[in-house]
Amino acid sequence: MTTHGVDPAQFRHLLGQFATGVTVLTARDARGHPIGMTASSVASVSLRPPLLLVCVDQQHDMHAAMRAADRFILNVLAADQEAISRRFAADHPDRFDGIAYRENGDGIPVLDDVLASIACEKHGEAPGGDHSVFFGLVTGGAVSDRRPLLYYRGDYASLAAG
Repeated sequence: MTTHGVDPAQFRHLLGQFATGVTVLTARDARGHPIGMTASSVASVSLRPPLLLVCVDQQHDMHAAMRAADRFILNVLAADQEAISRRFAADHPDRFDGIAYRENGDGIPVLDDVLASIACEKHGEAPGGDHSVFFGLVTGGAVSDRRPLLYYRGDYASLAAG
């Protein structure tokens, strides 16, 4: 049985062939401050109950916030929101600085003009290598008719108009 797997460069190359949507995960940290990070490791898990998952690096400041949080939002970015994705992917002391958002009924930041916002109640977590997998019970959300921002082969992309 192989226990080491491929090297990180090959792993990135292989998985880079899988186009993913781009989200910004938002919550409140233990002090009640808004916190967010760009997340592309997101997937639906179950229809009954409606569960999704998001993976967070254990070294990221979002990790402690997600461990403490009861609720979070996945903001699915639209094609013209690459700059927002880059902001929340950066090591920035206040990623929300200059970013338009409102708070939902639970006080969780919802970014303006996103393709969709998905409200979740944390349902559990599991270890996943150097990440933790957080499960969310989808409790609400909103969608728009905008086009999605995609990540493919290590760069941003969007769907062609059709």
